[in-house]
Amino acid sequence: MDKPVSEIPSPNPHPSTPPTIRVIAMPADANAAGDIFGGWLMSQMDLAAGSAAALRSQGRCVTVAIDKVILHQPVLIGDEISLYTEIVRTGRTSMSIHVEAWRRARRSHETSKVTEGLFTFVAIDEDRRPRALPEA
Repeated sequence: MDKPVSEIPSPNPHPSTPPTIRVIAMPADANAAGDIFGGWLMSQMDLAAGSAAALRSQGRCVTVAIDKVILHQPVLIGDEISLYTEIVRTGRTSMSIHVEAWRRARRSHETSKVTEGLFTFVAIDEDRRPRALPEA
């Protein structure tokens, strides 16, 4: 059953599903203090949400909104970032996808949630017009 669009799951333990994508934070993605830019992290979250949206819609989708992004902790150069997605609402042409980003320091097995947010996508056709989502 779909969750309301305004509902982002509360803090929870590490996701039990495999990550949608993983990436290593590199020096080019950081500011002078060695912290990764929030915009870089949001772009990784958008890529993960876009992957989940394309699978669900069985085709092309576009990002139409990003809501409730919460930056819990900094990400550092060399951290492995795992991005987890969950579709929390579907409409006729759109879907809302909750994304969590978890970091693992390069020399550790310990992980922690660093960011989460809600991304809304619309399925589109060849003419870039909204199209109905296929049955789940």
